[in-house]
Amino acid sequence: MSARAVRIIPDRAVSCVRQVTKTETMPLPAMLRAMRPHHWAKNGLVFVPILLNHDVFASKALLYGLVAFISFSLMASSIYLLNDIMDVEADRRHPIKCKRPLAAGEITKGQAYAMVPGLLIASVALTALLPRPDLYLMAWGAYLVLALAYLFVLKRKLLVDVLGLAALHTLRIIAGNAAAAVPISSWLLAFSMFLFLSLALMKRYAELRITQDQSGLKKVGRGYQAEDIEALSQLGMASGCTCALIMALYVDSAAVKQLYRHPEMIWLVCPIILYQIARMWFLARRGNMPDDPLMFMIRDWRSQLMGAVVVLIMLGAKVLP
Repeated sequence: MSARAVRIIPDRAVSCVRQVTKTETMPLPAMLRAMRPHHWAKNGLVFVPILLNHDVFASKALLYGLVAFISFSLMASSIYLLNDIMDVEADRRHPIKCKRPLAAGEITKGQAYAMVPGLLIASVALTALLPRPDLYLMAWGAYLVLALAYLFVLKRKLLVDVLGLAALHTLRIIAGNAAAAVPISSWLLAFSMFLFLSLALMKRYAELRITQDQSGLKKVGRGYQAEDIEALSQLGMASGCTCALIMALYVDSAAVKQLYRHPEMIWLVCPIILYQIARMWFLARRGNMPDDPLMFMIRDWRSQLMGAVVVLIMLGAKVLP
């Protein structure tokens, strides 16, 4: 490898970045990792409103949900690539993110840029398989605009960033409604917004613990300082408890009495929500929470168990005589 073909890497990042040549072909395994397929599980949120619509198995709604899942995953991957391009220097200083393919020098910025339009085109093309592509594209477009706004502006703004993250997750649920053309539940949206706000605050809390020093997160472009860590914790726990309150109010609503034979059983979901939120915040305060709480919930066996119990409760409330 010639000296002039080597891209110069700052000394502070040399431990995380390998040297690449400009003529090197795109390594497909590295590009696939940069697309973060392990984060596609988050897009499973599109199935939530479909599954809560109780006649789902008498229709093609699950198939439409699968189309929306793939479409959102492709679009999300394009945003992940743009995010890594924007944050490449900061990622190289991060103890964990420096291992991302772009930050580690396994792929180049040009290669990442080249993938973005192709992923977006494929994502839009899939909407032709949906019954109301116009409705879905409205949710898809809103997500894309908000995601780009978050990427370029909002992620550096105090509190606006966590509200943006919560809205992005909630838009996945709205996209599920639009994909299968099922009604939107205001109860589900309210519950989702407060849940995802708590998780977004937990994400910032975990990041602040990882990179905390005298200047907080200012050095990596965030809007938080070391002194904000306790406020993040308090706001996050309050948001999580609000989810349980919304569920309690939902149990006594007219909507739940129409959908379930035994709506009183749904009261059992409230302590499960409180347990799950409290446990995750205890782990975060102990420094044992990764910087993506939603992925933690998907992979954690205790969270999976709690989710299964909630599903059984909801099924029992619906089908028991």
